[in-house]
Amino acid sequence: MDAAADLHQPAFIRHLSPQEIDALRPAADGPLAGVPFAVKDNIDVAGVPTTAACPALTAPAARSSAAVRRLLDAGAAPIGKTNLDQFATGLVGTRSPYGACSSVFSADHVSGGSSSGSAVAVAAGVVPLALGTDTAGSGRVPAAFNGLVGVKPTRGLVPTRGVLPACPSLDCVTTLTRTVALARTAFAALAGPDADDPWSRAMPALPPPGVARTMRVIAVPDGPLDLDPPHAAAWQAAQAFAASVARLVPVDVSAFLEAARLLYGPFVAERLAAFGRLLEPDGPHLDAVVRRIVHGAATVTGADVFRGQQRLAELRAAALRVFVGADALMLPVTPGHPTLAEVAADPIGVNARLGTYTNMVNLLDLCAVAVPAGHRDDGLPFGVQLIAPAFADGPLLDLAARWLGEPVRPPAVRSLLAVAGAHLTGEPLNDQLVALGGRLHARARTAGGYRMYRVEGPVPRPGLVRAASGPATGLEVEIWDLPAAGVGELLATVAPPLALGAVDLDDGGVVPGFLTDPTGVDAGADITAYGGWRHYPGRYG
Repeated sequence: MDAAADLHQPAFIRHLSPQEIDALRPAADGPLAGVPFAVKDNIDVAGVPTTAACPALTAPAARSSAAVRRLLDAGAAPIGKTNLDQFATGLVGTRSPYGACSSVFSADHVSGGSSSGSAVAVAAGVVPLALGTDTAGSGRVPAAFNGLVGVKPTRGLVPTRGVLPACPSLDCVTTLTRTVALARTAFAALAGPDADDPWSRAMPALPPPGVARTMRVIAVPDGPLDLDPPHAAAWQAAQAFAASVARLVPVDVSAFLEAARLLYGPFVAERLAAFGRLLEPDGPHLDAVVRRIVHGAATVTGADVFRGQQRLAELRAAALRVFVGADALMLPVTPGHPTLAEVAADPIGVNARLGTYTNMVNLLDLCAVAVPAGHRDDGLPFGVQLIAPAFADGPLLDLAARWLGEPVRPPAVRSLLAVAGAHLTGEPLNDQLVALGGRLHARARTAGGYRMYRVEGPVPRPGLVRAASGPATGLEVEIWDLPAAGVGELLATVAPPLALGAVDLDDGGVVPGFLTDPTGVDAGADITAYGGWRHYPGRYG
């Protein structure tokens, strides 16, 4: 890739002058001191028009968006406003009167959108950091098509005040970088509640109970995906690599894929409500495809929207079950990488297909990070996305860093405890761990050489027994981080034949956990074949 050769493409709508940059008063110090950044031109920078790729919008912004102001306060300096699919409606990077962007890896292939210019600016080496937005995949798709890290945080963690809305309930400010380390620093500066933003949310003091501090289990689709042949081969290679980073578990992703199809069904009406007024009167300043898509929402009724909300709630409940036994879900970012010619021949169909694996993430209230995953056989970059529940942003960034071989600081721990039964996430006694101040540290497996038995009691329990005949692949457990006093309180509730002992883990570690004397179990109640308590259908029957 020759970055200099790619600067001719219309990545920027406007470059800021030194005087304009000085007027914005970037801090002299801070975690991002001296870092230049680009701003997608649907995000306000004080004194500069926010066009959203619509030349008719010429009024300068009265103040900078919350996101830009926070980067300025951290010492970063904006150098320009970048091109985008008009009104942030598109995943191709071609729907702009300012010109179409192509991937820096191929002049014939799209850059991806809608944060097209921001991705090109980073991939071409103009800036190390750029702001984008991601409602349906608009940060992750151009990241994948340009070999970048694209962080889509939990909705509301980064304020959207000062962003020209596409879908206000779903819009997210995102970052594009080459490294997770810079993305993490930027996220720390950007995240935080904003009293002036009705969609703003604060990061909870502790992650939700099912979010592990160290992500070790990645869910992958249990069947084939609709991928173009070069993408399919790259996806297989990415899964093989993922197995070296975490344990893979196959899951049904049909709920995710169905939810993705809702975004441009009933929920497209939110775009009409958000910026439909800017699409009148028609003229050469408007992209015809964007106008057609948004005006199509005029036929959506209130009943359609409420039916969509009901179905989305059902799909969300089904989708979240994936994260009971897995830390993150890995999917390809897109089904393929289209050319500019293919988009021109079918602008709506090609764009719609690009959102197959990204559209649902904000609808389902998840966070995601797109990471490079090698190259296709034709040399184009391939990207995957790691997806996790809301507010799992920190551990997910750690997983992305491990994916790219970047250093990760291990979390500070108190007392670790292995649990294998009713205290697992989603099981009846898990609330006891949470009430004792526990946090899920990691999903794990025992080393080989353990068997599991059902032990009767008021709440049936698994009896974990050391046995040479146990499977070499081990059995499923969770490692919880508890205050020392909490371990003592929990131990007082555990009745024989279970007792505290050392449990060997598949990664070579050893932690305390509840083991059972072999003489205290019924040989006829051996449930080892299920691989863990959660998978045993008769555990409470």
